[in-house]
Amino acid sequence: MAMTLAVCTLLGACAVGPDYVRPDTAAPLAYKENSGWTVAQPADTADRGKWWEVFGDARLNALVEQVEISNQTVKAAAAQYEQARALAESARAAYFPTIGLNAAATRSQAGSGLTTRTTTGASGASSSGSSSISNNVSLSLGASWEADIWGKVRRATEAQTSSAQASAAELAAARLSAQGQLAQSYFTLRQVDAQIQLYADTVAAYQKSLQLTKNRYVGGVSAQADVVAADTQLKTAQAQAINLGVRRAQLEHAIALLVGQPASTFSIAPAPLTTAPPPPVPEAGLPSQLLERRPDVAAAERQVAAANAQIGVAKAAYFPALSLTGSAGYQGSTLANLLSLPNRFWSIGPQLAATLFDGGARDAQSRQARAVYDQNVALYRQTVLTGLQEVEDNLAALRILEQQAAVQDAALQAARESVRLTINQYKAGVVSYLNVVTAQATAFGTERDSVSLLGSRYVASVQLIQALGGGWHATSLPGAAAVNAANDPKRP
Repeated sequence: MAMTLAVCTLLGACAVGPDYVRPDTAAPLAYKENSGWTVAQPADTADRGKWWEVFGDARLNALVEQVEISNQTVKAAAAQYEQARALAESARAAYFPTIGLNAAATRSQAGSGLTTRTTTGASGASSSGSSSISNNVSLSLGASWEADIWGKVRRATEAQTSSAQASAAELAAARLSAQGQLAQSYFTLRQVDAQIQLYADTVAAYQKSLQLTKNRYVGGVSAQADVVAADTQLKTAQAQAINLGVRRAQLEHAIALLVGQPASTFSIAPAPLTTAPPPPVPEAGLPSQLLERRPDVAAAERQVAAANAQIGVAKAAYFPALSLTGSAGYQGSTLANLLSLPNRFWSIGPQLAATLFDGGARDAQSRQARAVYDQNVALYRQTVLTGLQEVEDNLAALRILEQQAAVQDAALQAARESVRLTINQYKAGVVSYLNVVTAQATAFGTERDSVSLLGSRYVASVQLIQALGGGWHATSLPGAAAVNAANDPKRP
């Protein structure tokens, strides 16, 4: 028996199926939109702290902190990770024998012709009859164990462990997505607040212009058409200001959803977006580092590893399975004398089982496992390409928006000066009020574009941080020991 166990252990060191190698990806040497950067430091030295604090907004910091606590999508992803850990632990349990305890007591009756009992009375006379009732009491301990000769259990454990790691990365991706969505919605909300403030200032300026035209009309200097034009301009601005309330309410409700609060009881006090540009963007590093810095890429790669291990599980079905079973215990007719030597029994022995014909089922399962692997490889490479695209998109957006902001600032100063000069000319009677309306409309549109441009720059900064992984790194993935720690409350 010892020799059998030794052979099983040695054979268990082998595992059929391919060993995992990470698929290669077509990652360029550098980002096209980041050509000025030199080779970056390794990603494991990057800041993995609270990336949103770079914006220096206390209200934003408080809101993002609530995502980890109250966001239901993140909670669902955390529960999914716990499910994956349980499945990994279940797969690992197949390494060990199954032990069971059985206790039973039965009383049965057989047909009258099956058993005959002869008894002798005190007078010496004998009689015969049938005994159809019998008692049976048993207490036994059984065990069974299947040797992992071909590595089926090992590959299944590898697959479930990789799936659990993928689930941990998906949890990090869900967390990053919710944090990014919140930051983008928050800065868009502040942009709307700035637009509301701009409309308030514009309405105040239009009211002064209306009063100016009224005074000049009363004085006989201007026509009534000037008063009507000024009043129309004022009412239009007031209507547009009211319409911004719809957009602000929707953004506030979206933020409430992200922090896991009812929209009916959640509110954010108005605060216009600061006129300062967003902080400098983080160093993008090298495209190859993106494989380690994005949780969605890590999740896709771990799914490839899981699919690779499943190929080995499918191949192991072609080979015979060796199992060892045994049982021992006591069996008798009465409970009083059950634990006695004559009632003892035991059995032990190996069993070798192999499937000789299955109509092509194993071949189909092997081909399915290979196809699933190929599918996950394609999805992994697509995720990498998408990540590279998102980084390039946002690097380009920030570069172009910064150039646009410089020109926009100059246009804004010119528009403000045009309004000042035109109003003075109108007061002097040099130009008509139509010139004032045109200058004011141009200046207002330029002001509004400047606010929108600033908001877009903040949103693009958040999106770039997201595209770069938000400070996450593949070293944050739990190892096999952490995945299989059933009572480990630690989250990745």
